[in-house]
Amino acid sequence: MGRVSNNLIGILNFLTLLLSIPILIAGIWLSRQADTDCERWLEKPVIVLGVFLLLVSLAGLIGACCRVSWLLWLYLVVMFCLIVLVFAFTIFAFVVTNKGAGQAVSNRGYKEYRLGDYSNWLQKRVNNAKTWNKIQSCLQSGKLCSKFKDQFLQDNVERFYTENLSALQSGCCKPADECGFTYVNPTQWTKPANSTSANPDCGLWNNDPKVLCFNCQSCKAGFLQNIKTDWKKVAVVNIVFLIFLIIVYSIGCCAFRNNRADNWKRY
Repeated sequence: MGRVSNNLIGILNFLTLLLSIPILIAGIWLSRQADTDCERWLEKPVIVLGVFLLLVSLAGLIGACCRVSWLLWLYLVVMFCLIVLVFAFTIFAFVVTNKGAGQAVSNRGYKEYRLGDYSNWLQKRVNNAKTWNKIQSCLQSGKLCSKFKDQFLQDNVERFYTENLSALQSGCCKPADECGFTYVNPTQWTKPANSTSANPDCGLWNNDPKVLCFNCQSCKAGFLQNIKTDWKKVAVVNIVFLIFLIIVYSIGCCAFRNNRADNWKRY
């Protein structure tokens, strides 16, 4: 059983080592090609992940195959910390994404989103000016609203109101229905002469393609709805990953005990 556990840890870490190489290359490529805040934000986590996987897999591979007990012990400590972190993040993701959902609008195919419906922790993140400027830069560089305009440009007002828009499209690329604006095209709206809406987003809307509703509360809410949906998926994947980590950690413990037993036999 001891030899089998060492071989299994060796194989698993060899596969992880192979995986870390393209991740590291992708991070370095991003750092050289980065032109937007989005890409700059991605490059560091990708490089860190690649280096982390490379070092941990090397420690596990050498520790198991060459029977270096201290390296295998270090590997197990790191794996234990990783299990705790993944478990904590999974619980955290479920907690902070528990609140918030789009609100159905009468005779509309899409929903609208309000920032106050989401968790206070998420609200604080997007209400931070520096953080939101980076997010806004990502949305603009990704041509969110220009693609939205091209997609629905041929719609008349009746058909546009029946479209099933994404949370970001609904929140960032058009004004809220309660503003009472007149439809011209998906990103062009005429403001009423005397608006009585108490919604502050109505005053923030601008037909300028670079402005639109990117500074609106509804845009932030749409972004949080996207985050909520993505984090729910990530949390489910994390549960599967956590089970895998626990299995690998258990096999690693067996390999570590086997290394110690072999060392005792030598002496």
